[in-house]
Amino acid sequence: MSDLAGKTVLVTGASGFVGCHLVRELALGGARVHGLGIEAPRATLPLEQWHMADIADAGALGLAIAATLPDMVVHLAGQASAGKSFEFPVETFRANAHGTWQLMLAVRAAAPKARVLVIGTGEIYGPQPAGSRATEDTPLKPVSPYALSKAAADLYAQLAAADGLDVVRTRSFAHAGAGQDPRFAVPSWARQIAAIERGEAPALLQVGNLEITRDLCDVRDVARAYIALLLRGGSGKAYNVCRGEGVTLARLLERLRSLARVPLELEVDAARLRPADVPYLVGDPTRIHADTGWRAEIPVDLTLEAVLEDARHPAGVA
Repeated sequence: MSDLAGKTVLVTGASGFVGCHLVRELALGGARVHGLGIEAPRATLPLEQWHMADIADAGALGLAIAATLPDMVVHLAGQASAGKSFEFPVETFRANAHGTWQLMLAVRAAAPKARVLVIGTGEIYGPQPAGSRATEDTPLKPVSPYALSKAAADLYAQLAAADGLDVVRTRSFAHAGAGQDPRFAVPSWARQIAAIERGEAPALLQVGNLEITRDLCDVRDVARAYIALLLRGGSGKAYNVCRGEGVTLARLLERLRSLARVPLELEVDAARLRPADVPYLVGDPTRIHADTGWRAEIPVDLTLEAVLEDARHPAGVA
């Protein structure tokens, strides 16, 4: 029998990209999954109940936690785009930092024995020397409002853990897969390729800065990592969720181009360039390997194939 069987798990942001994958994995493990967020979930998600609430709304959060009385909480809700955070820094901080703090307060009040997994980002480490791997002890040097808000959320969660809550934190590095928002590079390219293949756009890919190295995992592996941390992560600890290997955006794009059914040219779009890019960011997964046994298993090429196939067959398209 699964260690999740019969457990009540509340997932904030359950209707989002990672949330949809995670909810299905939790349900397959026998958990009773509740979702929370400001957008209605997909009808196909195996949820016990949906709680409509803004993550920064203390009253609504308190009601949802009290109604659910979860054994576990996975906190995914927030504003996830570094690019968008430059346009909306205050809103980003409200969702990511203030929202995390409000959740900690709500859990303490209504379900103080629940395990809480707070999902963070490797971007809080900021730019790293080429060839290095950031560990959980690497100093935090955020360079975008998004990364700053997530660094604050990480520290809020650390404070809550020091005060007695059972909190585990992730610093999740880049991930991709079916269903990802096209604001991000890989799904944006895939959507463009699919539109070109259908004859809906000229054979010209709009790209941003390709001289960037990232540590990329498949979203399905990331969902497994979160379950592993729920079950075996050390209370109070932070964990990098990453492959431990770097890949350039240029290499990812070339692989996608090789999968395209038509020849493609490239054009740099100034609107896709961030005010503050992180040129190199790769993580060290030693801690999560040691404590949970989790490893990234799905090859990057298979992830790219899945993203492109998802773009070729969006909802409503045969």
